[in-house]
Amino acid sequence: MEKITVYEKPTCTTCRKVVKILKEKGINFEEVNYYIEPFTKEKLESLLNKMKMSPSELLRKNERAYKELDIDSYNEGQLLELMLLDSDLIQRPIVEMGKKAILARPPEKIYELFE
Repeated sequence: MEKITVYEKPTCTTCRKVVKILKEKGINFEEVNYYIEPFTKEKLESLLNKMKMSPSELLRKNERAYKELDIDSYNEGQLLELMLLDSDLIQRPIVEMGKKAILARPPEKIYELFE
């Protein structure tokens, strides 16, 4: 099986549920707290491509930081830059396995990686 990486915030309930599912299935994976190890632009772009998502689709819209933005005044490239500056703007958890990645919301979406 290819290496699995979970990009998470450990205090996030959804992230903890995804980690629990993987552990219960006996699947080895690496956990990356992207608040401690922030995404590089290249890595976030790579994950977006693998998920077939745009930066605007990956935004956490319930966050105060998002609500303070005049979202219509930003293009996708600018949104990506904002996400790199403020990790709270990025939906989580993101799970990567080889050439595939998913936003595991709800946690059961993790099974899509194994289809």
